[in-house]
Amino acid sequence: MKVEQIIRAIAGTFILISLILAIKVNINWLWFTAFVGANLLQSSFTKWCLMEDILVKVFKVKK
Repeated sequence: MKVEQIIRAIAGTFILISLILAIKVNINWLWFTAFVGANLLQSSFTKWCLMEDILVKVFKVKK
């Protein structure tokens, strides 16, 4: 699996989990959803993604 596919899977998972937590636990979990969305938007403009750096350095995923 390529790093871009892994990042998309992680972002989608984070968004779905935070939406479920917002419904079941506390509405403030939507801030986490907004954070993930803002990071996706930022990475589209800057071509830099923290999750990519983490995957490459910590988990040795190839680009």
